[in-house]
Amino acid sequence: MRRVVITGLGAVTPLGNSVEETWAGIKAGKSGIGPITYYDTSVSAIKYGGQVKDFEAEKYMDAQAARKMARFTKYAVAAAKMALDDAGLTGNAEVLDKAAIYLGVGIGGFEVTENNCVKWYESGKKRVNPMTIPQLIPNEASGNIAIAFGVHGPCHTIATACSSGTDALGDALDLIRCGRRDVCIAGGTESTITGYCVDSFAALQALSRARVDDPTKACRPFDKDRDGFVMSEGSGILILEEYEHAKKRGAKIYAELAGYGGSNDAYHLTAPNPDGVQGAAAMTEAMKDAGVSPDQVQYYNAHGTSTHKNDSGETQMIKIAFGDAAKKLHISSTKSMTGHMLGATGAVEAIITTKAVVEGFVPPTINLDNQDYEGGCDLDYTPNKGIEMNIDCAMSATLGFGGHNGVVVIKKIN
Repeated sequence: MRRVVITGLGAVTPLGNSVEETWAGIKAGKSGIGPITYYDTSVSAIKYGGQVKDFEAEKYMDAQAARKMARFTKYAVAAAKMALDDAGLTGNAEVLDKAAIYLGVGIGGFEVTENNCVKWYESGKKRVNPMTIPQLIPNEASGNIAIAFGVHGPCHTIATACSSGTDALGDALDLIRCGRRDVCIAGGTESTITGYCVDSFAALQALSRARVDDPTKACRPFDKDRDGFVMSEGSGILILEEYEHAKKRGAKIYAELAGYGGSNDAYHLTAPNPDGVQGAAAMTEAMKDAGVSPDQVQYYNAHGTSTHKNDSGETQMIKIAFGDAAKKLHISSTKSMTGHMLGATGAVEAIITTKAVVEGFVPPTINLDNQDYEGGCDLDYTPNKGIEMNIDCAMSATLGFGGHNGVVVIKKIN
């Protein structure tokens, strides 16, 4: 079977506008969560989120093109450029002409829909911005990456809610393995911090709202005092490449994307099945696909949203999939620092997991001050301080509304 390796990384997150800044924040246990400034929150119950900061689109793309893009697309194009630069593929027309794009997007240009609906009503339903549809549709991001970098292979958008970024990596993995392509730009992007979108999630009782005085303490996965997830935004892009193709061109190789597993709870539109069986099945499938056993996986980047149902349900999944090995597994939720980026979160967390393998560092779960043992969260979640250790094999999992479960296994290259 053809091996697939990671040769480029790019990220835009609440912790920084690069992989380096994001990873430095993760290692330091820094929170990227703060007051929402995109709109007036005075009448909203939700005052904080994980906004991207000091982002200048013109550093990564043509200014005129950027003006026609929604935020989620700008983030994706920027992260793609970083990843291609990192992989040494920017401007390589021979490779990019045949490359593919698989991009996860949970919702798309929500701020475009919201803003233009308001303007439409205010005009008496007489004026519509002609760029509304090209900006809001989810595949705008993958299409703009293709245009910006001359990518002429398959260009797909994956929409499986919070699992979108992870599922995009899984589809790209299969495409390269089967020999249809040697290089794939894969990942996820999202920007849904808008008044209507945030309030809609709040109406589901899904969002944290209790720590207005110190938003950095708001996201508290596996903690007894958690009260919901924190809406965030950003993009993560990985360059996936067939191993021999990467070696032949002398590419820097970070790690191997060794396995993927997916499943669906078929249980509820928003809540995970508390029995954890199908989530565990995705984990088991990913390990089998990677050719590893539970006791070989040393680090697990959890979905860990900071909601009661997710954290206890995911812990149950881990116990089923890993058995006795769950007790020695190093787990962390990096959402405690980044917040929840919906369709982008799986890709960003795959990047973080890759860096964990490369640098031998287990990230912390910050704000884990009062572990919820009574709620079934009784594993090792690396509270508040990361651990330096050799990591040969790691797993990253994402669980989405609609029952979607996506899991990847990342291994040290040998």
